[in-house]
Amino acid sequence: MIELRSDTFTLPTPEMIRAMSEAALGDDVYGEDPTANRLEELAATTLGKEAACFMPSGTMANLASLMAHAPRGSKVLVGDESDIYIYEAGGASVCGGIVYEPIPTQPDGRLLLRDLAAAFPADPEDPQFALPALICLENTHNRCGGAILPLEYLRDVRRFADERGVPVHMDGARMFNAAVGAGVPVAEIAQYADSAQFCLSKGLSAPIGSMVVGSTAFIEKVRRLRKMLGGGMRQVGTVAAAGILAIENAAALAEDHRRAALLAEGLARLDGIEVAPQDVRTNIVMFRVTDERHTWQTVAEAAREEGLAIAELGHGRLRAVLHRGLDDGDVNEAVSIIGRVVKSDPRPLAGHTMEV
Repeated sequence: MIELRSDTFTLPTPEMIRAMSEAALGDDVYGEDPTANRLEELAATTLGKEAACFMPSGTMANLASLMAHAPRGSKVLVGDESDIYIYEAGGASVCGGIVYEPIPTQPDGRLLLRDLAAAFPADPEDPQFALPALICLENTHNRCGGAILPLEYLRDVRRFADERGVPVHMDGARMFNAAVGAGVPVAEIAQYADSAQFCLSKGLSAPIGSMVVGSTAFIEKVRRLRKMLGGGMRQVGTVAAAGILAIENAAALAEDHRRAALLAEGLARLDGIEVAPQDVRTNIVMFRVTDERHTWQTVAEAAREEGLAIAELGHGRLRAVLHRGLDDGDVNEAVSIIGRVVKSDPRPLAGHTMEV
């Protein structure tokens, strides 16, 4: 099966597996796992922050970050197409008593300053209106096709937030993709956020885990919240060892980006498929089925029967995510499969009958 549904399907490299088996271990809840400590130091240094905390997942990493920034009853500004708002089960509201205020997301992943400004009350002293406690950005932006937020935009948001005394959190699940795609050190991106999280288990291909980075005082809060949320781990160096190699070898993401561009160029040559190769800057390719005989469902199901896994990601679009473990041959075969499927008459969906 050619797996393009997500880069979460990556497997650890042989080097990671060897490092995991040889890792020095201790009890991380006591702060005594030397490999986890080394991973946290590496993450903080690489992103230019004071401290870091190893988390079981990106969802918990974002949740703990929001709760550390925002008191109960406050509101956070999130994009209406953001992963925090759509895919993370409303955790900040359920666990933290925090209100999400969705902000319109532009096609390139930006939240316009005028839309952010509209979320602030005209009279900040009016007790019936809650002041935003946090601004959340997503970089790269998943539902916007792996879009990279421009550095000048991040500077503008930083200035906007500072003028209002509000911190910025970056959901940087694929922040290293953003850095590689923009050709800048990841710290240059992270400098515009007070806190950030990034996933080790997506394109970086570690088997588990995400990192939260920020100031020392902020990370102390996050660590306490990790414990409260059930994320305290013991001999976690077994997986932290893979995370170290993931960060050290992040430049390999450039191959995923190259293959994503190759896939987009191939899909653009197919009749019945709509894709914008010029918009593909990282490892995500979004495309639509325009052949009126088909739906995204019929294409995805028929493709799976031929050995290609793709998935819908909102608004009837199909998403393909390139990642370690794929090669150019897989990309070429994926294009061939989609081409054959779209040329063919649609097959009945599993469990359904076709109307005649």
